[in-house]
Amino acid sequence: MRNGTRLAALDLGSNSFRLEIGKYEHGQIQRVEYLKETVRQGNRLDDNNNLSLEAMQRGWDCLARFSERLAGFRREQIRAVATQTLREANNRDVFLSKAHQILGFPIDVIAGREEARLIYQGVANLLPRSADRRLVVDIGGRSTELILGKNLEPQQLESFQFGSVTWSMRFFPDGKYTPSAFKQANIAAKAVLDEGLEIYRPGRWDVAYGSSGTIGAIGEILAANGGEPGIVTLEGLDWLKQKLLKVRNVNSLELETLKEERKPVLAGGLTVLLAIFEVLQLKQMQVALGALRQGVLYDLLNREQPTTDLRQVTVGRMMDRFAVDQKQALRVERTALTLYRQLTPIEGMTVQRERIERKLRWAARLHEIGQHISHSSYHRHGAYILDNAEAPGFALPELHYLSNMVLGHRGKLRKLDVDFKDVGFTSQLLALRLAVILCHARRLPNMEGLQLQRKVTPSLGFALLVPKQWALDYPQSCFLLQQEVDAWARTDVPLKLQIR
Repeated sequence: MRNGTRLAALDLGSNSFRLEIGKYEHGQIQRVEYLKETVRQGNRLDDNNNLSLEAMQRGWDCLARFSERLAGFRREQIRAVATQTLREANNRDVFLSKAHQILGFPIDVIAGREEARLIYQGVANLLPRSADRRLVVDIGGRSTELILGKNLEPQQLESFQFGSVTWSMRFFPDGKYTPSAFKQANIAAKAVLDEGLEIYRPGRWDVAYGSSGTIGAIGEILAANGGEPGIVTLEGLDWLKQKLLKVRNVNSLELETLKEERKPVLAGGLTVLLAIFEVLQLKQMQVALGALRQGVLYDLLNREQPTTDLRQVTVGRMMDRFAVDQKQALRVERTALTLYRQLTPIEGMTVQRERIERKLRWAARLHEIGQHISHSSYHRHGAYILDNAEAPGFALPELHYLSNMVLGHRGKLRKLDVDFKDVGFTSQLLALRLAVILCHARRLPNMEGLQLQRKVTPSLGFALLVPKQWALDYPQSCFLLQQEVDAWARTDVPLKLQIR
């Protein structure tokens, strides 16, 4: 990546939306601009886990303002990630669809452990290189992440489903601070954290860092009231708790550096942080400069280099874990790419071709992972694995995309809940299905003379041109290709087999 290249990261959190714009210079990213708006979507999930229209509108309005700052950015220079609230929301697709229209690029809903990994990357990249074992804590609106790592490598990742918004709503719903409320919030937080005690036991780290809003805000309050700047201590947390108990309610709360939008969620965040200090037997924590959004920026750098793209590593690990026949996977990959590259590039997709081919490579390498469970309906098992796997580097939509490719690589096409008018997906899927057919004998097929063609007007359709001699030499493959024509005839996208 050239020096001076601008990069942008959007963090759609449960309490706030943040936009960080940076400039790449000699391996580091220097901040150019930072915007934050308190959207508070996390306290607007109803009993059915749906976002209210009001909460969605606040989010859309915020993204519209952010989008003005992103004019001139290319797609590969931007990444937006969404966390716990949109992981939970049953109607998230409604929000995401309009958000995509507003921004002009999609938003990645990331899993909890992927969020933890990116948080650690953001913190570690803004720290000096060190041999210290690190504990990183991030308290968000609806989730809290704990990470153990060393230098730039996270070693243990966990995400707990509670945070400053959820604990404030649950234990301080009317804004009143009582000893009973603090006690119940503390007990409940410790009960959640008990799950991680075996992994995050005292003695497994040398220094603890706190990332993001809650811990940063508390650190500023303590420093403004005589504490050491950049340090949060157990004594300081106890002092702050007593301060809240003394004022009794949020309307009377006045603390130097405490912003108005932070007031409603301060008590919930404080009780979570106190519980972490007590359960992990911490005495102090350093306030980190990095957070999720910086992790997204540094991850963007890695994604542009195949040798450092964590997703590539994850695919390889999944192939090993599920005992994939690697020779067959690579045969299918090679054949699918050969077919896909025969298709005439579509205007607007040329720049994205490398990214599209990367997805096709991964789908080909993973198309047989379900055979580790059962040969019968292995494509369904493989799709289930991808939809539910812990896959570092991947966002949930990316995994679902691969899941649909694996589910659809054989059998009936009607089982897929996809839009077959999506030229990119449909072209990839057809190339993969044809490659699986041509490699059915588990050897590299003869591709001489085979030509895959695509037309997009007046409607999408494909043709596979096959030399007559090839059809005579490989009758089984030709029979399977004719069955494939029949399968596509049941969709709105026809496939023709032309033997010349």
